[in-house]
Amino acid sequence: MKDRKMTLQEMCEAFEVTPRTLRYYEYIELLAPERQGRKRLYGPKERARLKLILRGRKFGFSLEEIRQWLELYEVGDGGKTQYREWIALSTKQIDELRSRQAELEEAIQELVELRSVAEEALAKEG
Repeated sequence: MKDRKMTLQEMCEAFEVTPRTLRYYEYIELLAPERQGRKRLYGPKERARLKLILRGRKFGFSLEEIRQWLELYEVGDGGKTQYREWIALSTKQIDELRSRQAELEEAIQELVELRSVAEEALAKEG
C-alpha cells in the first residue's frame, strides 16, 4: 500500500494543496510525477519530496532554496553534504524568523498602545 501511486486528486486531498500547486511544482521541476497520457501518478519519492517542499514553505524558505536542498539528495556521500547545507540554510532562516518576530512584537506593542489611547479617549467622552 505504501508503494501505491496516487493520482493528482488524491495528492491534493492528502496534502491539502490545490491541483494548480502540484502542477506548478512540476513545472518548476520540484516534482516529477509519472505520466500516463494526461494522468499524473505520484509514487513514494514524489510524496516524500512534496512533504519536504511543504515543510520548507512552512519554515519560510523560498522555492529556489528548497530546490537546492532537494538536489543534495542526489549527492552520494551518505547525506553529509545535505546535512551541512541544511544546517547552514536553517541557521540563516532561524535568524531571519527571529528578526521578523522582533519586528512583529514591536508592531503589536505599538498597536496595543494606540488602541489604549483610543479606548481612553472614548471613555472620557462618555
